[in-house]
Amino acid sequence: MFKWFANGADRTQKSWVRPVVTCALLMLAIVIGDCRTVSALPTGRVMAIPAFARKYGLPCSACHTAWPELNNFGMVFRDNGYQLMNDRDSPIWQNPSYFPITFRITPNWHRESTSNQPVDSTPNGTGAGNSTVLRNVTQAGFDLSGMDLWSAGTLYKNISFLLLPSSDPTAVWHFESAWVRLDNIKGSSWLNFKFGRFELDNLVSEKRFLFLSNNGGIYQIYHFNVPGSINDFGIGDNQIGIELAGHSSDSYTRYSIALLSSNEGGVNLTNSVTPGGNPSSRSFDGYMAFTKAFNAGSWGYEEFQAYAYVGQRPTYYQTAQGGTEQLVGLGNEPFYRVGFAGQLHFKNLELLPYFMHGHDSAYLATGAPDLNGIPVGNHAPSFNGGFIEGQYFVNPQLVFFGRFEKIDVGQQAVSGTPGDYGNVTAYSVGYRYYPIMFSRAGLAWHNEYSISKSVGIVPESGDGTGLPPLPFPNSTNVWSSSVFIGFDFDF
Repeated sequence: MFKWFANGADRTQKSWVRPVVTCALLMLAIVIGDCRTVSALPTGRVMAIPAFARKYGLPCSACHTAWPELNNFGMVFRDNGYQLMNDRDSPIWQNPSYFPITFRITPNWHRESTSNQPVDSTPNGTGAGNSTVLRNVTQAGFDLSGMDLWSAGTLYKNISFLLLPSSDPTAVWHFESAWVRLDNIKGSSWLNFKFGRFELDNLVSEKRFLFLSNNGGIYQIYHFNVPGSINDFGIGDNQIGIELAGHSSDSYTRYSIALLSSNEGGVNLTNSVTPGGNPSSRSFDGYMAFTKAFNAGSWGYEEFQAYAYVGQRPTYYQTAQGGTEQLVGLGNEPFYRVGFAGQLHFKNLELLPYFMHGHDSAYLATGAPDLNGIPVGNHAPSFNGGFIEGQYFVNPQLVFFGRFEKIDVGQQAVSGTPGDYGNVTAYSVGYRYYPIMFSRAGLAWHNEYSISKSVGIVPESGDGTGLPPLPFPNSTNVWSSSVFIGFDFDF
């Protein structure tokens, strides 16, 4: 189904051993002095929805450590299809006044600064002698985040659903996630079938973590593609398709196998969740993940995951007569992402290591159509990267967190490109204080500082702020920083 390498494509020329060893050493270093929770604070991950606490009459702490993260009890509840396996699971037993819905938004103040930006030397680009110069660009002010309107629960016993309309700060809406799942097929927790748009089974979820700033609010490695590649894939993005998944009764052993459209989770057979995306190709992607946890006694539980994503993207399009309209993507070429992740607990400390190796077809390197062979100088681009995230829970109301992330390009897409072009290094630190976390509402006072360095490219920030320095490609460092202070609340 998938071609692993295009004919004549260069395979990764740099060894992947050095990045793996480096990642392992960094993991060891942070184990000594940083991580996150267990004992009275067993951990897991999933976005909070206080509607469940209202439904079952439970405190939020029954499922959560620090909202929006879950403990193991909350993870099992999610894996069982939002069911406690009692009569209150079914909607027919619920009070008619109950409605499973949650609103979430974050009023905030933030400051964004990006270095080495090509700007006009005179305002508005007018006047004699105007030229392009590199300057720092900084903005700050009060703002709003987007809003989530989250609903999830059961339609009937062992039939669960999730619906998440989401907007940007200007109230432009799309469906971030929407799916129905058949749970415990034939009475077995090992057989669950999901259909719709959903997050991949990532052990370290980008949809459920604690970071909110433009630079810190994404995992850089989840969305990275070697500069020049036309690949639009991000493993942290919700995809659309079907999933077969299963788990043990305590969710210590899990698997996921998903068949997905090759369109980055787009709708209307395009590669976008909003109108205007390019047509998708007539192909499918595959994702596989296997997770295993071990009980470490008073330390907590230690969890590990191996994953692989194999997909295709079009290199040109079939067009209507005259070439005025793109109809369907053609010339599909392969790419893959493989790696491992972990959740390592040490009392009130947690360490989240993550590693990824990525590889694209040489045809995807610069968008060369798969018609007349690979252009001279094009190579199959590759990269290695990952992060180490540490969290420390002082108590259920206060958590400190930090992350170090590093991405190195192994093979550039085009000959002659500087070897470090596209490399990324990022740092984030912050804390969240929870004055309240009730069954009807949650509130977090969030403070965060994040900074990233991208070599010669647009910063991999959440809103894509910034431009590559001129001329390019080059090895000029672009620093992009975010300061974020806000109230993150849901109801």
